[in-house]
Amino acid sequence: MMTQPAPDQLLVLLEVSRSGRFTVAAETLGVNHTTVARKIAALEKALGGRVLVRAAGGWELTPLGERAAGVAAQVADAVGRLAPGADDPVTGVVRMTATDGFSAYIASPAVAELRRDHPGLAVELVTVTRRAQQQRSGVDIEVVVGEPQVHRAEAIQLGAYTLGMYASRDYLDLHGTPENEEDLARHGLVYFVDSMLQVDDLDAPRRLAPQMKDALTSTNVFVHVEATRAGAGIGFLPCFMADRHPDLLRILPDRFSEQLPYWMVVRADALRQPAVAAVIDALRARMVQERATLLGRSSQGMSWANDPAARSGRMES
Repeated sequence: MMTQPAPDQLLVLLEVSRSGRFTVAAETLGVNHTTVARKIAALEKALGGRVLVRAAGGWELTPLGERAAGVAAQVADAVGRLAPGADDPVTGVVRMTATDGFSAYIASPAVAELRRDHPGLAVELVTVTRRAQQQRSGVDIEVVVGEPQVHRAEAIQLGAYTLGMYASRDYLDLHGTPENEEDLARHGLVYFVDSMLQVDDLDAPRRLAPQMKDALTSTNVFVHVEATRAGAGIGFLPCFMADRHPDLLRILPDRFSEQLPYWMVVRADALRQPAVAAVIDALRARMVQERATLLGRSSQGMSWANDPAARSGRMES
């Protein structure tokens, strides 16, 4: 028979749902692992069903657990408002994953600006380029490339960014400027490791320029940028990252321009947390603010092949 759950049981569930692990929840709450397990067992007995199930990444909420976690979030907010100086609901830790470039140039400045008004907020940001996970224990927000197929979560489109072919001035001086697709066969590609690429939408250079051989590949887009600047080959780079470097020039922009979407995946229970909602709003606002840069409009039409000043290496600012 279902009985009334205790508030402390609900708060323990809420912490487990955020971290995905009993040990992490216990450390955050200042109790031991056994206490967390006991509270969860008591809550399941009170509610008459399972609130957590094991998943690859830790513990996941069941549908009953999601409803209980929603109530738990309201309890936590109410308790938090009683604390001294707790007028600001945007506090606590928000955990998110995102790609390297998005993390550096969208998420980081967005969070920095948000924390000026909400110093009690902390964001844990893990950089990874992968598909959205079906089990997202311990993560409040995921930012991925390409439209995700998820269940029991909200998928929100953030906007888009453009990738293009780039080479350094010195590289083009030494190896010549590709005038067409056939010329690219003489040049090596700087891009992701094909066998480790988890996002189908990022296969554009192998589809658009299959004749190019890999020169230097990496799982990190910052390595792509720096390897291209160093002359390792021609890089297929996000415009919003490459255009920051005056020694990189975009080539064949009319032929090689791939626009990809950023999507955000958020757990249903996380959406109800004021801190998570505030981070989401900050990310969306930053995407709007940086829209032209993300779409590569500053480099559109600017190529080494059609700009004599650029070819001479004396491009005026």
